[in-house]
Amino acid sequence: MKKLVLVFVLGVFALNVNAQNAEKAKKLLDEVSEKVNNYENIQIEFKYQLNNKESNTKQESKGNVTLEGEKYLLNFLGFTKMFDTKKVYTIIPANEEVTITDLEDDEEGALSPSAMLTFYKNGYTYSWDILQNIRGRKIQYIKLTPTDSESDIKSVLLGIDIKTKHIYNLIETGKNGTNTTLTVNSFKTNQPLSKSLFIFDESKYQDYYIDKND
Repeated sequence: MKKLVLVFVLGVFALNVNAQNAEKAKKLLDEVSEKVNNYENIQIEFKYQLNNKESNTKQESKGNVTLEGEKYLLNFLGFTKMFDTKKVYTIIPANEEVTITDLEDDEEGALSPSAMLTFYKNGYTYSWDILQNIRGRKIQYIKLTPTDSESDIKSVLLGIDIKTKHIYNLIETGKNGTNTTLTVNSFKTNQPLSKSLFIFDESKYQDYYIDKND
């Protein structure tokens, strides 16, 4: 009987600790989201790494993205992708091709750059994870687990700089054994941007094949 009582007490204690950790994790994520939303614009340079030991697949690349509200301009893996709040423009110089699509038709289910810094607000449960000292920066990790049991994602570790409340990196573990890491190398805010930055100029691509998907 005493053992049952002890197990019950320990179980209640564990649930209480987990609830407190989840609340603490949500509070930190909310602080990150609030800070991001207060910037007029954000410019990020990042490193992307993909690793799957089973298939012996390794991939590493760098990219950059400029965000202003819902608008974005992404340069990554040899292509440029831009969203002006109405259309998504994908420019592939290697193929001399431009694809123009509506947002809802563009890579359904994919995470858009404009949602990269706030994606965790829906569809995940939170838990407090490890604190690491990375080159003098205190990075607190929050573990996110998808609420959708059919998700291809097993878990996501979101590293947050405690001092700046900026995201340092994101480590995604897939159910297929693929680990994807996105590390922020540079995070600049409220930069002077050209008024034409998010405007697609078709005259620059007269020699390209333009697929408007009308």
